[in-house]
Amino acid sequence: MSIRNFDALFKPKTIALIGASNRARSVGSVLARNLFEGGFEGAVLPVNPKEEAIHSVRNFRSIAELPETPDLAIIATPPATVPGVVKELGERGCRAAVVITAGFGEGERAEGRALRQEMLNAARPHLMRILGPNCLGIMSPHKGINATFAHVGAKPGDIAFLSQSGAVAIAVLDWARSRGIGFSHLVSLGDKSDVDFGDLLDYLALDPQTRSIVLYVESIAHARKFMSAARMASRTKPVVVVKVGRSAAGAKAALSHTGALAGADAVYDAAFARAGLLRVKELGELFEAIAILGAGLKPRGEDLTIVTNGGGVGVLAADMAAEQGIDLPALTEEEVERLNAVLPDAWSRGNPVDILGDAPGARYTAALEGLVGSHRKGALLVLNCPTAVADSREAGQAVVETLKEHPDVAAITAWLGDGAAADARRTFAAHNIPTFETPEEAVRAYSHLVHYRRNQALLMETPDERASTRPDLEAARKIVSDVLGEGRDTLNEPEAKALLRAYGISTVATHIVASPQEAEEAARAIGAPVALKILSPDITHKSDVGGVALDLETPEAVGEQARHMLKVVAGNSPQARLTGFTVQEMVRRPGAVELIAGLASDPVFGPIVLFGQGGTAVEVIGDRAIGFPPLNSVLASDMIARTRISRLLAGYRDRPAADRAAIEHTLIRLADLAADLPEVVELDINPLLADEKGVVALDARVVVKAPEREGTRRFAIAPYPHDLARTIATRGGTDYLLRPVRPEDEARAVEMLKRCSLEDIRMRFFASIGVFTHAFAARMTQIDYDREMVFVAQPVGADGEPADEICGIARLAADPDNEAAEYAIIVRSDLKGQGLGYAMMSELLAYARKKGIASVFGDILKSNRAMLQMTHELGFTRTAESAEDGIVTMSVTV
Repeated sequence: MSIRNFDALFKPKTIALIGASNRARSVGSVLARNLFEGGFEGAVLPVNPKEEAIHSVRNFRSIAELPETPDLAIIATPPATVPGVVKELGERGCRAAVVITAGFGEGERAEGRALRQEMLNAARPHLMRILGPNCLGIMSPHKGINATFAHVGAKPGDIAFLSQSGAVAIAVLDWARSRGIGFSHLVSLGDKSDVDFGDLLDYLALDPQTRSIVLYVESIAHARKFMSAARMASRTKPVVVVKVGRSAAGAKAALSHTGALAGADAVYDAAFARAGLLRVKELGELFEAIAILGAGLKPRGEDLTIVTNGGGVGVLAADMAAEQGIDLPALTEEEVERLNAVLPDAWSRGNPVDILGDAPGARYTAALEGLVGSHRKGALLVLNCPTAVADSREAGQAVVETLKEHPDVAAITAWLGDGAAADARRTFAAHNIPTFETPEEAVRAYSHLVHYRRNQALLMETPDERASTRPDLEAARKIVSDVLGEGRDTLNEPEAKALLRAYGISTVATHIVASPQEAEEAARAIGAPVALKILSPDITHKSDVGGVALDLETPEAVGEQARHMLKVVAGNSPQARLTGFTVQEMVRRPGAVELIAGLASDPVFGPIVLFGQGGTAVEVIGDRAIGFPPLNSVLASDMIARTRISRLLAGYRDRPAADRAAIEHTLIRLADLAADLPEVVELDINPLLADEKGVVALDARVVVKAPEREGTRRFAIAPYPHDLARTIATRGGTDYLLRPVRPEDEARAVEMLKRCSLEDIRMRFFASIGVFTHAFAARMTQIDYDREMVFVAQPVGADGEPADEICGIARLAADPDNEAAEYAIIVRSDLKGQGLGYAMMSELLAYARKKGIASVFGDILKSNRAMLQMTHELGFTRTAESAEDGIVTMSVTV
């Protein structure tokens, strides 16, 4: 991740165009025209070895002739020349280049890939950033930059649009311009050889001209980088994404049901949701989503109340609401009574509130006033269809004036038609009221807001802290290493179940036998009824080849079935090695639900956890949810809720609800297994029976191989770094457990802050804070371990165990380039002066050194003499001072 030299990309003082041309309709000619006419206030320097001038602007024959060093270069020369051009620009001091040229490995051509690497090698010594190649270019309308070969420019606005496709970028430009939509930046990424989505999200998250970000994604290359940047950006502004390739989400060749179900598109879906992004399916939905997200609406609920002057359009809106899962709450008696007093007798007396086709502006005002004073928590959708007896403009103006009096009301409008309706829509837009052309568009846009808010809430929700036993890692690792040592890639059923038991997942005891006679004896020892299954290293799905028999009531029946099974399986799978059978007690839990839970490995995002409806038809049913390790109770619960089978798990009629906590525990343990055992590439528990008594794994399959990447480096999201926990001692002789913060620490962190003096709180947060909200505390305890670190200190008792309290919190947040990091620290007021703050700061600096961070800095109030003294003792020096704010910046090289 890096935003190094992005100032040269987005805010250059001088731009050079290498490959400028006068040839009509050539890329070099269009680029030159757009750069000259875009309004850029700096110098645009065209370079062409044969021309005197480009579009009447003085031309330079070579890069060496340029009168000044460009910050940004636009390159549109033949592919073979690009590495040399980049090298010459880098040596000249140019810090960023947009490579328009194609021919760098598209279609996996080896010569193109070699040329691309040569280009990157030429840029690297100079830290020169490359956007592209094979891209449309870049626009920053607020700076007057149009470095593209698009036929139309962009209006200044507050939407940043990042597109992997130049053609889509042009189409969106056309679409947006006809609707008056502007952009802060428009970036075509092309082949993403250097600058990618993660880099750009890092930059735009902090860009003051950007209020919302739109992504058009074809692929993601660096999953962890993307997830970190996307999670950070989505916490500061709305991020909407269109991901193409949904139809390519079919099952891949895999040895397990889990692997087959983990289609690439489903994984992207889960990734976007985990990062807090809103995914839409079509380009048309993009700007519906942006229009409503960018308006900053903050409904307190998710339902919708519709006010309309036409019954038909109200029904269209209601139908779309039902399709999108948006509730239309009934009117209360109080609301009906209030509206009866101001509306004609023929009004609908329900939701949608039909105020009739002759409704003037005053009737819209009366209806809205009758609703906004109630306790409705969702949004208002106000509709208007043109009629000959009422003025759409007047109605629109009335709505605007009414909503001015109620700024806290979340309202959306849809004025149908042209002419007066178009004028009304312009009025709404001018007052930042989301407006749409049809009721369906309006409701769908509102559903985007609802889903976006759900994703954001999920990001900030505090998980339960549940006590659990640690897995038997030694036993688990031995099972896997023994299988790999024997040259196998698949655990047999007993080995797979033993692995699950090592992680605290309940299984059915399974007996391995070599012959039908031994199967009969095992059944006699177990007692009827039993299940009989073929045992073979070559058979993945035993039921598909006749290798499963259930509810066998007698030992004789087991022996007979075993002999029959050998013949059937040998006929259906003649190449398979048959090594025996497994015999297990039949689990009879008549109200239990069959589930599937497992692990798979995605080529982009690494390990994933899968959950859904189980059974033999699992792939046909396709009811599944995907999550990313690490998991906690909140994330596991959300996975369950995203499946259709969750409705059965909630209980119905005389069937009690299944033990939800036991299912969540299973998913969390699978995520732990993925972290501990990188050799496990696929795992199935199918079926996993669940009822009010808990869960039990009836069958399991595990695929292993030597890991390509060690440990959790494969994860798209950095897991909790257990290895950083250590005991430290203060100069006062007290031992503390210093460990990374967990989301579950929220209550402890708040309790610690409550025990700090108001002055200490002001010293830490530069403000007096009386109430520590959930959102405030979640930002402190829910962190991206790949980007930042928060250490908490817990006192260690005489028994060597940490107390259930936090006494100090120290934070380090690095920039995207990992060059500098800002620290902040607070120690509980009654423990100050004992050396805990000094010890925590020493550990924080040691961590920064280990991460390769160059310098650490912090802002300190001048009145905070103790902190100034401590940083001085640790080698910090004063690097900045603000007399106005009374703040000193202290820095140290680590």
